[in-house]
Amino acid sequence: MFNGVLLLHKPAGMTSHDCVMKIRKLLKTKKVGHTGTLDPEVSGVLPICIGRATKIVEYLTEKAKTYDAEITLGFSTTTEDQTGEVIEKKPIKTPPDETTVKSLLKSLEGPLEQVPPMYSAVKVNGKKLYEYARAGLEVERPSRTITIHQIDLTSAISYEQDMVRFRFCVTCSKGTYVRTLAVTIGEKLGYPAHMSHLRRTASGDFTLDQCLTFEDIEKLLATGRLAEQIVPVERALDHLPKWNINDTLAKKVENGAVLETPACFLHLTSEDRLAVFTEEGWCTAIYYPHPTKSGLLKPAKVFARNK
Repeated sequence: MFNGVLLLHKPAGMTSHDCVMKIRKLLKTKKVGHTGTLDPEVSGVLPICIGRATKIVEYLTEKAKTYDAEITLGFSTTTEDQTGEVIEKKPIKTPPDETTVKSLLKSLEGPLEQVPPMYSAVKVNGKKLYEYARAGLEVERPSRTITIHQIDLTSAISYEQDMVRFRFCVTCSKGTYVRTLAVTIGEKLGYPAHMSHLRRTASGDFTLDQCLTFEDIEKLLATGRLAEQIVPVERALDHLPKWNINDTLAKKVENGAVLETPACFLHLTSEDRLAVFTEEGWCTAIYYPHPTKSGLLKPAKVFARNK
């Protein structure tokens, strides 16, 4: 039985769910889940949680993501990417210069209001937006605040056939739609636009060069070496504050006890999570500040042994 995080280099042409189903078949286990949907045409880093690691999916999903994207100015599409139908065109006579583009990108860093695209899996009234879109309906979509941590121009500005293309690298919070960001960039430059290419290059501190293709996975399975490439739960939670406890306290944790907050963790907010480790280095639980009782910690997840 495998336990941990498998770093998959998702190929274009497969949904994230397709990838999960294929991993289930390859590893012969149902306990598999992904940590953040990638659109079918998008490739790149897709951490897959296996076995007991399925309990930490939400904590990995929270991590910032980094993308290599290409934007095309000159026409927009129904899906905001290269797969949709053209809905607006505007020939570009004078392309924006590099200084203008760089300045615009930098102005987007920080909190940003974003409205999810109609062709997305966001639910409104219990129904996914893309289901409305396929039925030819457009519904009101609530905006959300996302964060652009860093965004940089990474290519020359290409101009041909009344269109402009350039690439950018963006590190952003979960829930960010990079294709919608591309549309926003176009609007601020005065042109309809769409995202013409996208690849996720990092999810938190997991990077593309650490990832395995399906071909790699099949080869490692055949040689019995796949387990060596799976990231342990303890390593996958490196981004969380760590609390090392003694064996006496570990027994209480295994029973889901509410605990007093050590002085060194009194600064934690209600949004923070704390990874609790035993003396032998096992992550036994995830705790968070008690919502109603000050100075106490409450378990969010408890990891049973051998499960």
